Amino acid sequence: MLDKAPNKKLSDLLDRFGAALSAGDVDSAVGCFQVDCYWRDLVTFTWNIKTMEGRDQVRDMLISQLAKTKPSNWSIAKGEDASENDGLLEGWISFETEVARGFGHIRLKDGRIWTLLTTMVELKGHEEPAGFTRPMGAKHGHGKNRPTWKEEREKEAAELGFKTQPHTLIIGGGQGGIALGARLRQLGVPTIIIEKNERAGDSWRKRYKSLCLHDPVWYDHLPYIDFPRNWPVFSPKDKIGDWLEMYTKVMELNYWSSTEARSATYDDKKKEWTVIVHRDGKDITLKPKQLVLATGQSGKANMPDFKGMDSFKGDQHHSSKHPGPDAYAGRRAVVIGSNNSAHDIAAALWEAGADVTMVQRSTTHISRSDTLMEIGLGSLYSEKAVQGGMTTAKADLIFASLPYKILHEFQIPAYAEMKKRDAEFYKGLEKAGFMLDWGDDDSGLFMKYLRRGSGYYIDVGASDLIIDGSIKLKSGVEVKEIKEHSVLLSDGSELPADLIVYATGYGSMNGWAADLISREVADKVGKCWGLGSNTTKDPGPWEGELRNMWKPTQQEALWFHGGNLHQSRHYSQFLALQLKARHEGIETPVYGLQQVHHKG
Repeated sequence: MLDKAPNKKLSDLLDRFGAALSAGDVDSAVGCFQVDCYWRDLVTFTWNIKTMEGRDQVRDMLISQLAKTKPSNWSIAKGEDASENDGLLEGWISFETEVARGFGHIRLKDGRIWTLLTTMVELKGHEEPAGFTRPMGAKHGHGKNRPTWKEEREKEAAELGFKTQPHTLIIGGGQGGIALGARLRQLGVPTIIIEKNERAGDSWRKRYKSLCLHDPVWYDHLPYIDFPRNWPVFSPKDKIGDWLEMYTKVMELNYWSSTEARSATYDDKKKEWTVIVHRDGKDITLKPKQLVLATGQSGKANMPDFKGMDSFKGDQHHSSKHPGPDAYAGRRAVVIGSNNSAHDIAAALWEAGADVTMVQRSTTHISRSDTLMEIGLGSLYSEKAVQGGMTTAKADLIFASLPYKILHEFQIPAYAEMKKRDAEFYKGLEKAGFMLDWGDDDSGLFMKYLRRGSGYYIDVGASDLIIDGSIKLKSGVEVKEIKEHSVLLSDGSELPADLIVYATGYGSMNGWAADLISREVADKVGKCWGLGSNTTKDPGPWEGELRNMWKPTQQEALWFHGGNLHQSRHYSQFLALQLKARHEGIETPVYGLQQVHHKG
């Protein structure tokens, strides 16, 4: 019986919590929480992505939403057992609301809830056809002139956008748009994905040739189809491009390549968008009810405006437009920037025989890939984790269950261990003059990614070239002027240049809204990404979630979907369910719609 004690403790708590919720007794429900508590809800209670911090915020949410959601059937998830270590009890739970089935994760301290994650799994009556309910495919029996699967798909593709209109239009056919499109396809939401490139996957293929994923394969699966077991740990860009192209075909996505969105306007009375797209030499008018910008969290290039740029006689371009190193053997290259793209491009140029100098204007966090994979991701996303029974879905939920407010507290000791383990490596970088940082609070790479989406490099070899001087370094300087054949720096030094690569990062995703819709709408929804942590490039106030990502915005029927492959996979589930609910006319009372504090 001892090994079942954690189950009994958790079941008793869930019984009390569920009874209080069913009775509408908010005070008793709040009393099930620690004073210092966190409830992160992915759509089920809030029709939002929202974290309630502390009892008062939990109380306010329940007062608003409890009668609307009608939760019930709280229990330990089928086939799962709670565990208890060092006074912390945790387990997987299942529950229902009036319209949905939910799954979650819970941690208890002293018999009360410390962290609670609630996520929407499916809408009742609108489940994905899978398992026992999967489609038959072949039509057994007989009948004259029956269309084949291929003919039905061709008919759908020919009519959607012309005879019939999509409910949801996704602008951007990279990993984010493709993952969301696959979710919506399974939910039966008529959707078109538009992509300006010629083929799915071109957003990867057309980047510099040395580009590869810096995240490991276990972190990067797409929905429904995992990478094969023999897929490389770090995928080259063209291999990812081919995978995305294959995926769009086998998942039967309505994918309009070589198509450019020209303009979009929203009619508040008709509750629909008018979107003009250019395809096959002509403009097409689409009338979707919902519009998703999946144009990439790192997609709106920040091109600097340095004095004299117009006078430069060589090649110059943003890193997103870098063609690769082949044309620059024996040439003098200056890479302005010191994050991932800058390092990758500088290393590839050196390998091709260019003379390369990196200009580092501000500090950069560097994690060695092997160390990061082991210490930072290994417990959730690794072959060892898989062999230990960890699934991608559970890993995603465990990661999601840690509230952003305290996530840095879990990251700090991990990065302290990395610093200790790779001390000689960092000593070599500092000796070379490289300016290192570990984030404003020593919480490292992932918090930098969430807070600002920049400021780091996962080392896969370029750092050694800086340490040994193969890649020259100018650090702690600014660009003063671009001359005809050189870059003049703020310390008075001058770098001869035949090529300048501006690895100067990307702007907020609402910049895409400004281009496509209007500056007024872009300002109305405000800055995308960042937590409001009041750290470098992430101004406060505290938001508690990533701004505007995967959730309702201040502009009705406008959504943003982006991030790495992990986020594209995980959050596409919750964005798709929000869109499906609206497609079916299900009431979606949004709680805690994000206020706008920063325009971009």
